[in-house]
Amino acid sequence: MGKRVIIIGGGLAGLTAAIHLCRAKVVVTLIEKNGFPKHKVCGEYISNEVLPYFESLGIDLSSFHPVAISKTAISTTNGKLLTADLPLGGFSISRHTLDEALMRHAKQNGCEIIQGKVTDVNFKEDLFTVTTEVASYQGEIVLGAFGKRGNLDLKFKRYFLSKPAHWLAVKAHYHGEFPDGVVALHNFKGGYCGVSKVESGAINLCYMADVNVFRKYRDIDDFQQKVVAGNPHLRQILNASKPLFKPISISQISFEKKSPVENHILMIGDTAGLIHPLCGNGMAMAVHSAKIASELIIDYMDGKITSRKTMENTYVLQWNAAFRSRLRTGRWIARILRSEKLSAIAMQILTRFPGLLSGIIRKTHGKPLPSAK
Repeated sequence: MGKRVIIIGGGLAGLTAAIHLCRAKVVVTLIEKNGFPKHKVCGEYISNEVLPYFESLGIDLSSFHPVAISKTAISTTNGKLLTADLPLGGFSISRHTLDEALMRHAKQNGCEIIQGKVTDVNFKEDLFTVTTEVASYQGEIVLGAFGKRGNLDLKFKRYFLSKPAHWLAVKAHYHGEFPDGVVALHNFKGGYCGVSKVESGAINLCYMADVNVFRKYRDIDDFQQKVVAGNPHLRQILNASKPLFKPISISQISFEKKSPVENHILMIGDTAGLIHPLCGNGMAMAVHSAKIASELIIDYMDGKITSRKTMENTYVLQWNAAFRSRLRTGRWIARILRSEKLSAIAMQILTRFPGLLSGIIRKTHGKPLPSAK
């Protein structure tokens, strides 16, 4: 095809798109500011809906022994627990392992991977110039996969930055006891925490906290002991487990609507839209968005899509069709769970009508993704 695609960001969405495009003989340069492997703030649960697509890209994760997940458990702040089967099921694997595996697969398929921080992106005469701290690169198409919030968001003056960002996220791995096959969501005052076991046998504990609540405490350890551990299920895990590394965190997380296209850049993954982690499906959405963008780019380069404008408009339409309802459901659930009173009422309703929980899960998950074209 000859034309170059530049991908900014080497997370799940960026690496998946790189593999897909390289297998279609597209010239791809991926720029990632951090080295591999690395831990990321992430729930590390991914729905099985991605498996057919991954297999078509030659990605076989079985050698890394991900933990199969078939059930979810949800609790209110006082510990009242509700369990349900996951219709499609899923698996849990650390980003430390997954991202490195995808990076190696991208390289094997011919992707050029550069470590550097992108400082500027300019579009002129149908060509992008992407500038890092040490060099510049030119390409016909740019994919934005730089995560939840970055310096390029500021440069492009993206709308969501004008809205308050009330959330802080914290993640760590622990050595302790937790059942296989379960991804749990435990609420605490001002936040909620996802828990599952990953391929190493470690417990991944990742939580979102209201910044206004968090600021009242000295540090992460103080907050965890006095607030997160207010939920008896989380208290049991924290008190009986040993952290395997110092917790990592990110702040100023926003769940406001984002545009899937900015300055002719196709945004994928969290850069295009962030679903509340309580919905447990952000990783699958990142993979799905990479698939949508990659297939449109291939069609554009093959001449099946005749203009950049048509490609961009089609991407927006397909992105909204795939994710807008899920994001809306996530925001709706989050509003309920941020209120102790509403979450208690919701739990009573779900306990009485357990089929409703399966319906909510389906609203935040998709169908199995078709193989790559």
